[in-house]
Amino acid sequence: MSITSTPDLEDPDEVPRSVVGLTIELASLHETDPHRHRKAQLLYVVSGVITVEASGGIWTVPPHCAIWIPSGVAHVARSVGRVTVGNLYIEPTLASSLRDGCGILFVQPLLRELLLRFASGPSLYPEGDTREERLVSVLLDELQAAPLEPLHLPMPTDRRLRRLIETLIDDPSLRFTIEEWGARVGASNRTLTRLFQRETGMSFVRWRQQLHIGLALQRLATGHSVTNVAFDLGYESPSAFIAMFRRMLGTTPARYFTEAAASDLERGSRKQPQPGSSPDVESRSKAEIVDFETAAQRHTRPQS
Repeated sequence: MSITSTPDLEDPDEVPRSVVGLTIELASLHETDPHRHRKAQLLYVVSGVITVEASGGIWTVPPHCAIWIPSGVAHVARSVGRVTVGNLYIEPTLASSLRDGCGILFVQPLLRELLLRFASGPSLYPEGDTREERLVSVLLDELQAAPLEPLHLPMPTDRRLRRLIETLIDDPSLRFTIEEWGARVGASNRTLTRLFQRETGMSFVRWRQQLHIGLALQRLATGHSVTNVAFDLGYESPSAFIAMFRRMLGTTPARYFTEAAASDLERGSRKQPQPGSSPDVESRSKAEIVDFETAAQRHTRPQS
């Protein structure tokens, strides 16, 4: 593993500033134990795709987006492949006016520049600096206005639904109808429909699309072709998969990642981790960065 992080920052929860930034670059798989922060956290994906487990669900965070994690919320995540993440840690008194639950935010240009400004700058900027205070105010305004992305996969607890989703996660290409799933798990169509709505807040079809989006984003980000992803997820053709992707995210897979790459190029070349370097990951990495399938399986396996 290779990792680069803001050099002067050990524990952002303890840094006496209202907003503290941290940049992480990872070159291979990385995972931390479940934990929580005193401060609210905004985790922005500069490049790559990560998945975060929090609040009883799984959150896929692609490029251009960030996950908002309120103060005190337990979470864990894992990265696969090369990932660059910008983190902000915000004092609870300032974050209280923002969202009180986790959510994926689409990071528009001004918010991105503010986020990267704090993530790449010194953590101990001059206290009482009026310029920094103005930037913090603008940052909070932009966070409040940032649109939400439909990338949350809530995980149900009912044993029949857990049997269903465990099978579907193991083989996402399965195309059984809700009636066929009911026959497999011992529940009627009406019961499954009611349970899905009650426990996830969405229909079975919508939940399956959310699962496919999470799997697709991670696979596409690690170099899988659109054609292979489409067939792996059980679509009759790449065009059918692309149509679903466009309905969910507003653009095609190719444009989604091309636009993310172009955004990075606008800011110039990024510092990449140097091969062979091995800093102390545990002391430096405060990014809770989970492979989508691993996270989903963890939610469906019996707890010891």
